Amino acid sequence: MIFFDKVTKKYPLGNIALDELSFEIANNEFVFLVGPSGAGKTTILKLILKETNPTSGTIIIDDVDITSLSFNKIDKLRQKIGIIFQDFKIIPDKNIFENIALSCQIKNIPSFKIKEKVRRALSLVSLSKKEKLFPIQLSAGELQRVAIARAIVDERNYLLADEPTGNLDPKTAWEIMKIFKKLEGKKTIIIATHNNDIVNSFKKRVITLKEGKLIKDQRKGGYEI
Repeated sequence: MIFFDKVTKKYPLGNIALDELSFEIANNEFVFLVGPSGAGKTTILKLILKETNPTSGTIIIDDVDITSLSFNKIDKLRQKIGIIFQDFKIIPDKNIFENIALSCQIKNIPSFKIKEKVRRALSLVSLSKKEKLFPIQLSAGELQRVAIARAIVDERNYLLADEPTGNLDPKTAWEIMKIFKKLEGKKTIIIATHNNDIVNSFKKRVITLKEGKLIKDQRKGGYEI
């Protein structure tokens, strides 16, 4: 469970990214964050990942107040969270298997289990035959598949995606979203996006932001909360 209680984030020079934002996201819920550039979507993801701290308010994840989390406990929080970026952030001098395996290696998972986990993730994103290739040999859509596989390989509870289809053509974007559909109900999925066609087609919960404020919170059934 993720709970934001009157969260405000101010940046230098007085820029307010979030203004007393409150919402709750249940375990295994699928949620879109929408709104124009500068609305606060990416700031929410950074706060959940604890890449930045709120100016005021409280953020609770799995009954833990992460706003006061000590430095040595941040890593434990991040081990629950997979993150997918618009620009992929794939390491160019490692092959696809090595890129995906890295987070497992950091957690000291045994090699035989890493191989099993990586190949399961590759199968889910339909890249089983490309594990020995390097990033330069893949298309943008394939690189995003690698990023998703990397985010889910060690069975994290939360999946955050920041404009995961922003650099992709429409056909490839839909193929990527089908992967998220496969993961529905197995993880808490939060996707920040400008793609209204995808949002409207998926019929999931939509949190709409504008200038750091929550202006609409609509469930997939069409009702607001």
